[in-house]
Amino acid sequence: MTDEVAKAVEECARAAKGAAPSLAAASDEAIDMALRGMAQRLLDHRDEVLEANVADVERSTADGMSAGLLDRLTITDERLTGMAEQLRLLAGAPHQERSVEVSTLDGGLRLVERRRPVGVIGANYEARPNVTVDVASQLVKSRNAGVLRTGSAALGSAQRLVEVVIAPALAEAGIDADVIQLVPRVEREAAAALVSLPGLVPLVILRGSGDSTRALATEAATHGVRTLAHADGGGVLYVDAAADAEKVRSLVGASLDRLGVCNRLNLLLINDAVYDELWPLVSEALAGRDVSPSLPPYEHAIGYEWALDSDREATVTVARVADLAEAVAIANEQTSGLAAGIATEDAAAAEAFFDGYQGTGVFWNAPTRLLDGFKLLGVPETGINLDRVPGPRGPVTYTDLYVRQYAVLPAGR
Repeated sequence: MTDEVAKAVEECARAAKGAAPSLAAASDEAIDMALRGMAQRLLDHRDEVLEANVADVERSTADGMSAGLLDRLTITDERLTGMAEQLRLLAGAPHQERSVEVSTLDGGLRLVERRRPVGVIGANYEARPNVTVDVASQLVKSRNAGVLRTGSAALGSAQRLVEVVIAPALAEAGIDADVIQLVPRVEREAAAALVSLPGLVPLVILRGSGDSTRALATEAATHGVRTLAHADGGGVLYVDAAADAEKVRSLVGASLDRLGVCNRLNLLLINDAVYDELWPLVSEALAGRDVSPSLPPYEHAIGYEWALDSDREATVTVARVADLAEAVAIANEQTSGLAAGIATEDAAAAEAFFDGYQGTGVFWNAPTRLLDGFKLLGVPETGINLDRVPGPRGPVTYTDLYVRQYAVLPAGR
C-alpha cells in the first residue's frame, strides 16, 4: 500500500469522525429533511448524474466489462427516479427508538437500553453507483458518519452523486456535509486501508466478490476492525415432485430478470420424479432469458456463482436430486447460504424445506430476487449479511446500525 493511498483514506476517516457529532445530535426532522433533499436534488440534477454515469459506462465498455456488470454500473432514467423514491420512503420511515425500557431492578432502579450510533462506518462496495446513495442514506438515517469506497469503474458517478446530491442536501438540513466521505482514489489498496483504522472506522460494510471480500474481512480482523460482509450470493430453487409446472416456468423467468445481481437464480435442483416432464418447460424458460443451463458432468463446483463470471454469467447450474432432503443438503453445504426457494403445492414439503434450510432467506413459490432490503422491508439496504452467528443477518438497514448501551437510572427518572 502506498503512503499516498493510506493518507487519503485516513484523511477521509478523520473528516468523517470530526463531523460525526453533527449528525449524532441532529433532530429526526433534520435527518428526514436531508433525505428528502437528496431525493429532490437527484431529480433536479438528473442530467448531471446521468452524464457522469454515461462516462463511466463508456469507459468500462471500452475496457471489456461484461454485460451483467455493465447493467450494475448503469443508472437509467427509470432507476434514477426509483432511487429518489426510495429516499423519500426512507425519509418517511420511523426512526429507531433511542431509549427502550427493559425492566425494573431491585430497589426500583430502572434498566434502559440506549441505542447509540457506531460513530463512523466504512463501506467498500463494487461498481454500483446506486449503492453510494443507498449506503449514505442508511448511515444518515442511523446517525452514523461514513467513509465510502467504490470500485474505480463507478467512481465518477459516485463523486457526482456526493457533490450535487448528498453533500448539499446535508448542508441545507443543517448537518455537516463532511459526515459522508468518498475515498477519491481508484487503487485497490484503498480498501485495505479502510479496514485498518479501528480508532477511526471501527465497523466496515463489505460488498463484492467472495474472494476479495473474505480477504478484506481477514485483513480487518488483524486490525481489530469489525465487518458486516456480503461476500457470496446465488439463489437456489428446488423444484419439488408436487410443483405446479406453470409456477415453475414463472419462477425461473422472474429469477433471471437481471443476471449481475447476487439474488438471481444460480442453481436449479429438480426432483428426479418430475425432471423429464418439466425439463422442456424449464429449458424454454431459460432460453426466454437467453440463459444456458450447465448440466452434468460439471467443470465447476455445483454452487459456483455465475453472476461473478464475466464470460459465462448467463448460465444456471441444473441438477437432478432424489428428494427434498438431498436438495436441502446441497443448498446448506454447497452454496453461499444467501437464499433458497421451493416450488411445490405440498404444504408439508414446504414446511420441511423451511425447517431444513439454514440460509438467510427462504421462499415458497416465490423468487429469491425478493431477498432485498427495499423489496422486503421497504427501505434500501447497506448489504445482505450472511453470518450464521447472532447479529444483523439478511438485508442490513438503518435499524441495525447501532450499538447497545445499558443504563441504570433511579426510580422515577
